[in-house]
Amino acid sequence: MTSSIAKEKEKERDPEVGQDDATLVETDRIQSGGDEEKQQDEWIVKWDGPDDPEDPLNTPEMKKWIMTAVLAIACACVTCCSSMAADAYAGMEKRFGVSQEVCILSVSLFVAGLGVGPLFLGPISEFVGRSKVLHYSFGAFFCKYFHPSESNKIAVHLVFRFLTGFGGSAFLSVSGGAITDVFRNEKVGTPMLAFSASPFIGPVLGPLISGFINQNAYWRWTFYVVLIWAGVMLILLVVFVPETYNSELLRRKAIRLRKQTGEQRWRAPVELSDRTFVQALKTSIQTPFILMSTQLMVLFLDLWSSIILGILYLSFGGINYIFRTQYGFTLEQTGLAFLGIGAGQVIAVFTQPYFNRHYKRVALANGGKAPPEARLIAGCYGAVLCPLGLLLMGLTSFKNVPWIIPILCSSFFGWGMVYSFTSTFTYLVDAYRPVAASALASNSFMRSAFAAGFPLFGEQLYERLGAVGGTCLLGGLMCLTIPLPFIFHRLGARIRSRCDVASQ
Repeated sequence: MTSSIAKEKEKERDPEVGQDDATLVETDRIQSGGDEEKQQDEWIVKWDGPDDPEDPLNTPEMKKWIMTAVLAIACACVTCCSSMAADAYAGMEKRFGVSQEVCILSVSLFVAGLGVGPLFLGPISEFVGRSKVLHYSFGAFFCKYFHPSESNKIAVHLVFRFLTGFGGSAFLSVSGGAITDVFRNEKVGTPMLAFSASPFIGPVLGPLISGFINQNAYWRWTFYVVLIWAGVMLILLVVFVPETYNSELLRRKAIRLRKQTGEQRWRAPVELSDRTFVQALKTSIQTPFILMSTQLMVLFLDLWSSIILGILYLSFGGINYIFRTQYGFTLEQTGLAFLGIGAGQVIAVFTQPYFNRHYKRVALANGGKAPPEARLIAGCYGAVLCPLGLLLMGLTSFKNVPWIIPILCSSFFGWGMVYSFTSTFTYLVDAYRPVAASALASNSFMRSAFAAGFPLFGEQLYERLGAVGGTCLLGGLMCLTIPLPFIFHRLGARIRSRCDVASQ
């Protein structure tokens, strides 16, 4: 007691003594706080080193490639389903007693579902993981497809076409993330290239398959075949596509550790976040539209890829008109006419490594990191090839020109389409990395809107202008988009420097 009073008097005589003690107390508090943070860090669940077998990056190579193949084929199944209904219009008109314009909604509403779905399913995958979204959404796709295949009312058919598109859209928004989860950055290029071709090859396969079905069988078999395909893919997805999302796997590990040790302080990083699903959903819905309304590069690149996809879906009526009117093709022969576009897409896939090597050279020349604008080199080729293919196809669509010529010319459109899409996707990710998911969602939404709308006037366009005039008009529309990748390749860095959400 006496000694403590003496200390207080000593402080009064020498104020600096009190200050030193206060400083020591504050230092002790900071050190103790630091010790507490260190203790908390000890309870944060992490992988047990770079070789931890639970880390998705350490998945065996064979399992990685099987998973990639299953996801690619499932994605092709979904997008193929979007266009297969195009050859079933005649049967639908007789069964439902409606016009062809109403039947076209079967394609348009499915594609609309593909565009809206990612805005909701993307945020869900951040909270429950990739596999649950992929499995349950494809299960919903499979179950809901019973209704379009068996419905006796056109309204029911159209509503469930939208819902099946919504369910299948998970493969356009979540599958790419699952592949990047298991492949390291230096090796992800090839599997992503193989996967990224499937959403574009699928719509081309649709008319090819359904042409044979509707020529030789009852029109509902168009939907039965997809139902069988989807059932097989659902089994393969459950067997070969496990959970790959790093945050979800760490959360599961934390739950396991709490049960095994009885220590409730174990926490995964995602469990420490205060972000809610409502906040994620709000951001997912708002940000894509904010980007389109404030960022000119996002808007025009979205518009470019949307016109291309819109013309592809319009061609389901256009190519039918050209080859059935001009050349007298049967339904199954008309489906084979889409092989030209498909061949061009395959050529683009096999030549893509050339642009990958070019990108690496640019990266080496820039200290190991290439500017995002280097991604647009392939797009410059695509911007020229797309209108070239349409114009050549239109100018050769005369009765006295052999039918093989316009089919070969259409391959340039398919070739340029893959270049244009892949360059746009990779550029949006690189240039707007802080909001990459929203940038891709904006592109997906606008593309689907155009793909849903263009088929509604395709038949009327070709009936008014004919095979030559209709196709050349579309080629002329594509010519207006040629400057876009060239302009952004040259000025993109300057535009990004003025943007808060763009990579610098």
